[in-house]
Amino acid sequence: MHNITLIPGDGIGPEISEATRRVIEATGVKIDWDVQDAGVDVYEKEGTPLPQRVIDSIQKNRIAIKGPVTTPVGTGFRSVNVTLRQIMDLYACLRPCISFKGARTRYNDIDIVIVRENTEDLYAGIEFKKGEPETFELIDFIKEKTSREISRSSGISIKPISVEGTERIVRFAFDYARENGRKKVTAVHKANIMKFSDGLFLEVATDVARSYTDIEFEDKIVDNMCMQLVQKPELYDVLVLPNLYGDIVSDLGAGLIGGLGLAPGANIGKGHAVFESTHGSAPKYKGLNKVNPFAMMLSGVMMLNHIGEKDASSRLLNVISGVIAEGKHVTYDMKPDTNDPTAVGTSDVADVIVERLQKQ
Repeated sequence: MHNITLIPGDGIGPEISEATRRVIEATGVKIDWDVQDAGVDVYEKEGTPLPQRVIDSIQKNRIAIKGPVTTPVGTGFRSVNVTLRQIMDLYACLRPCISFKGARTRYNDIDIVIVRENTEDLYAGIEFKKGEPETFELIDFIKEKTSREISRSSGISIKPISVEGTERIVRFAFDYARENGRKKVTAVHKANIMKFSDGLFLEVATDVARSYTDIEFEDKIVDNMCMQLVQKPELYDVLVLPNLYGDIVSDLGAGLIGGLGLAPGANIGKGHAVFESTHGSAPKYKGLNKVNPFAMMLSGVMMLNHIGEKDASSRLLNVISGVIAEGKHVTYDMKPDTNDPTAVGTSDVADVIVERLQKQ
């Protein structure tokens, strides 16, 4: 029996979470779900989108799977996802981008794994708001130390990248490559411009690579990397990136395979792991039984593999792949014509997968 925290999320989260729970249970793996609500609805009731009870549950169970949670743009509370990663020190974000036969995409043979550092860089949340006294102090300090003028109408974000943070994420990428039969790791950076932050990332990555002589290593500047992924993605295998670039490039990778609806993710630390789809909460579709649940289901595949249920993970992946390839029992976004009246709902996708797993 596995004790696992389930965070349904908000918006479309509860619908795809329920669909995912059903297909995971249909594999026969025994799970005691500890359901914990978080997000916008909880914020309105409890004054915080991430109550301590949620954190306590994950710390106890060590494994969690969550639906998407709304993050206000520009105002309101900070991202639940970012906060959870920082509190739990879930330093590695793992996002495989793998082609599925039958998916609507311009590419057919994508097989790239993106490893994103999760706790540093601009996502560290060290920000100074425009017009605040401490912001003016920082502007004056920078002028004193560097003779550089910053407009006093500026907001400022700090970008910390450390030796230890870089070393552990690069080692994670190489260890993942070695354990999964991957051949190459590419470090992605902007060291030509940010010489003391991205430059450090590249320097440390290069040092770590010397310990993995069985894995090829290279580095790419992030803007070039984006172009390379569009032009010749077949040349790349495992990418390791600082936080912001990892966020952006993982969405690019999702675009190569057909969109965020097919993009699973995991946030992994030394003793804990949280699995989640990489798309947002899409509140306008809340309660419509319309959205694609595959990304969260595929995150469930990753979770089953992580907890040692490799047979169940493989069986679930094969059934999902088959349903996508057939193209019959899929949601509107997976159809060649998104107005196709034969598109099914979120729960209908789960029904088909459950039925096929139970027949095995």
